[in-house]
Amino acid sequence: MKKNKNYTLAIEQTKENMDDIKARGNEAIGGDALDFIDTLLTPEEKSESELRVTLIGELIKARTESGISQRKLEELSGVKQPIISRMENGTTDPHIGTLLKLLAPLGKTLAIVPMDKT
Repeated sequence: MKKNKNYTLAIEQTKENMDDIKARGNEAIGGDALDFIDTLLTPEEKSESELRVTLIGELIKARTESGISQRKLEELSGVKQPIISRMENGTTDPHIGTLLKLLAPLGKTLAIVPMDKT
């Protein structure tokens, strides 16, 4: 397949941009994006975000360790596969009831534990 001129130019420009970013480091894009985002969030919002990431990470880990697909988890839990997918991709916030429905067939549940005060 013959590459057209625009495609070739785009590849060359991308390579030049990547070389520039590597040479200038974080200054090339205005600093570390995560550090910038952290300046916009309150400690409570950061904590909530970390909890959400942890919960979904544990759900994905339990599902994959069990060898269960999202489709199979739908059958076992009654939660539709597109909802499971959106939760796992982080495009929707998990509801506690939905999490409980998903965790039960995986042999898991939620627990309330003391917070680390460090």
